[in-house]
Amino acid sequence: MSALPNGLITFGPQANCTLDLCPLEASLLRYQPSIPANVVFICVFGLSALVHIYQGWRTRTWGFMACMICGCILEIIGYIGRLIIHHNPFDFNGFLMQIICITIAPVFFCSAIYVLLSQVIEHIDASISRIKPKFFYWFFIPCDIVSLVLQAAGGALSCVGKTKHDVEIGEHISLAGLIFQVFTLVIFSCLFIDYVWRARRSASRFRLDNTMYTFLAFLFGSTLFVLIRCAYRIVELNQGYFSAIFRDEGLFIGLESCIMCVSVILLNFGHPGKVFTRGRSGKDLEQPFDELTTQDRGTDKSENISMEGINRLQGSENN
Repeated sequence: MSALPNGLITFGPQANCTLDLCPLEASLLRYQPSIPANVVFICVFGLSALVHIYQGWRTRTWGFMACMICGCILEIIGYIGRLIIHHNPFDFNGFLMQIICITIAPVFFCSAIYVLLSQVIEHIDASISRIKPKFFYWFFIPCDIVSLVLQAAGGALSCVGKTKHDVEIGEHISLAGLIFQVFTLVIFSCLFIDYVWRARRSASRFRLDNTMYTFLAFLFGSTLFVLIRCAYRIVELNQGYFSAIFRDEGLFIGLESCIMCVSVILLNFGHPGKVFTRGRSGKDLEQPFDELTTQDRGTDKSENISMEGINRLQGSENN
């Protein structure tokens, strides 16, 4: 996209610049990403993924585990891309890795969160929800897919653009995906708060024990951090790749990297297996048997009544 004398290209698939040939100021980021910071983020997402694998295997929460692992792997790939950029700020593959993977990774975390609220509603009381729990699958997951496609396509187009105008088209597509993601998250958060409020005032509030409240706090906290991150990325992309915000590593570390690390760790501490596995044992398992016993008692009673009627009928015939 950008060329220097002697046939040197600073950005794009044909980029051939290195720090030995081109000044750092000629690169798109205009800085070398911090090695210590990116190594820390790779370790955090890697450890979180390993913990999610263990938690998912132990509690058999396969769907949640798959979403979290996919998101963590994308984050790791993205930060490996930033390490590549550190050694060569003009490396196109490294930039492609970080701009696409880090941008779309939170979409998978959001999918996991959407499914969790549906399970919470089923666990506490589906009858008090304004919408059916399945709505969270059929509405929010497709919305996540749309957001994913827009952000991935926009990131790819912005990277292969040959002119500044081509790059801006990709930026606008990614921006549309991020705005749509925020819109979806806001709707989800409103439904989240509304359901918890209604549950606290319903006859099913006994299910909102301390464990459930703690789980919901971690879940909502993770959602809030993703929202903060998306708001930052919207401002960043609205300014464009050539803006001061995009080239500010401190802002990126604080409002992207650290925010997403906290969001993922919150879902480790607020793992659904601690709530829903517990809900499938103990007293909850006794309820079906209690109902069965009650039905049996009712059947025995009806049988006794029927036998009494038959005896009376036989007695009247004899008379």
